[in-house]
This record gives sequence, C-alpha cells and structure tokens, in this order.
Amino acid sequence: MIKADVGSVRRAVSKHIGSKVVIRSNLGRHRVDVTEGIITDTYPSIFLISVKNGFEDTFQTVSFSYTDVLTHDVQIKLCKA
Repeated sequence: MIKADVGSVRRAVSKHIGSKVVIRSNLGRHRVDVTEGIITDTYPSIFLISVKNGFEDTFQTVSFSYTDVLTHDVQIKLCKA
C-alpha cells in the first residue's frame, strides 16, 4: 500500500478488516520480520493484526500505527484469497 497521508492509510486499512495480509516490519539494524495475519480492528491512531504463533496453535495480537506505514517501517501486502 502506498499512501500519502494518515487519513488515506486509515481508510485503506479499515476497508480491509478481516482480510489476510503479509506484514513486513523493520526492526532496525538490518533486521526484518515478515509475518502473516488478519486485520482485526482499527482505531484512530493504530490498527490491530492477529498473528498465529509459530510454536503453538495460539494467536497473538500485534498493533501498528498508521505512521509506521507512512515511514515505511511497516509494509502491508494483501494476500490473494
């Protein structure tokens, strides 16, 4: 998703609630985490993604801010159904 401001990122993410996405997050110092999850909820400044735990059959909720998407610290890619 390439968007220009926080409002357009917020609208784009909330339009895809319940969709499966691949999240690529920059952890700093050349470390990158790539996970697959489902967008579960959106709030005015953050959105939540439910990610399956690799070791157990449990889910954990991860939050990201819309500014993370704007600064390219987090990249969101929709999965094909």
